[in-house]
Amino acid sequence: MASMQSSNAGAKPGSNSDRTQIVGGNHKVSGPGPAVMAADTLEGDRVMNSAGEDLGKIRDIMLDVPSGRVAYAVLSRGGILGMGDKLFAIPWSSLTLDAERRCFILDISKERLEQAPGFDKDHWPAMADARWAMDIYEYYGAAPYWN
Repeated sequence: MASMQSSNAGAKPGSNSDRTQIVGGNHKVSGPGPAVMAADTLEGDRVMNSAGEDLGKIRDIMLDVPSGRVAYAVLSRGGILGMGDKLFAIPWSSLTLDAERRCFILDISKERLEQAPGFDKDHWPAMADARWAMDIYEYYGAAPYWN
């Protein structure tokens, strides 16, 4: 993803357009969380929309290794015991962590998510492809983290 590396050049101080928000719970606890957490502790977390509907679970957290930033959360939806589920790459900044309810909030309707570009566990997209990534970020109305 060399073409998508973030330099933070020109970033506005305090700008949160490319950051994941955290709501609920006590943010001043000792130890890890909720601002700094191990990625595997977030895998399996539920994703809800703002209407309270269940959208699925976080399956994976994808890192942009050269920049050291989270690129996507992979949302798993449908299927039974991981079979037949559809996967969606969700821009990290499109998610809000609800620390109190221990879930993520994605501001999208179930219908819009069903129409989103998705994939299955045996046919992952080329996530480092800049055009594919831009299409995903545009679909969710998220500011690309690499700009």
